[in-house]
Amino acid sequence: MRLLALVLALAQPLAAQAQQQLTISAAASLGEAFREIGKGFEAAHLGVSLRFNFAASGVLVQQLGQGAPVDVLACADQDSMDRAQSQQLIAPATRRDFTANSLVLIAATDAPALKSLVDLQQPGVQRIAIGKPASVPAGRYATQALQAAKLWEPLSPKLVQADSVRQALDYVARGEAQAGFVYRSDALLMPDKARIVLTVEGHDPVRYPAAVVRDSKQQALAGEFVAHLQSAEAQKILQAKGFAKP
Repeated sequence: MRLLALVLALAQPLAAQAQQQLTISAAASLGEAFREIGKGFEAAHLGVSLRFNFAASGVLVQQLGQGAPVDVLACADQDSMDRAQSQQLIAPATRRDFTANSLVLIAATDAPALKSLVDLQQPGVQRIAIGKPASVPAGRYATQALQAAKLWEPLSPKLVQADSVRQALDYVARGEAQAGFVYRSDALLMPDKARIVLTVEGHDPVRYPAAVVRDSKQQALAGEFVAHLQSAEAQKILQAKGFAKP
């Protein structure tokens, strides 16, 4: 009986460890990269499983503000993370920029020839996919670029707003829009359905910050994940997916 009690006592910490789960809310553009990075993190942390929630950065901050149980927040822009920090939703000391990206203009395979943003004014370009500027960072970057080029007002009637950068990509890939604004990492997912026309300039740098959520019950483990994003292993995966060094 004593031996059985000892075995059960030893098994309890192991059982608790096996049930340990970390919830990561991350920008939609990080989907493929984070799933692969997550496998490496889980392999190095036996008994730990990661649960991912991918959406537009603005939506993630809104969810967090409404009490969503999240341990790590990773955004596609500084504004969204600034908003989370101003609302005291994250632990500021843990905030780190871990990767970067480029905004590109993509076109459907059957779209008219495009060489510049000005060409979007062509009659053959009837719909342009863009993330909702209020919640999708890629949409805000695109808005900045169009305003800098003095094309925002002329092109506004053609703009089709998407709930995420991935939805903007889908619109173009399905031929529902002739062109769209997405990240380079997204465009590389469907090279046979959406071609990269040019790298867009005239906007804030696209840098991705991550931070531990203030109310996380697993502060130490969450901090380890944020640190892991800066490791050579994670950086190799990110760059293979089209991201750049922070």
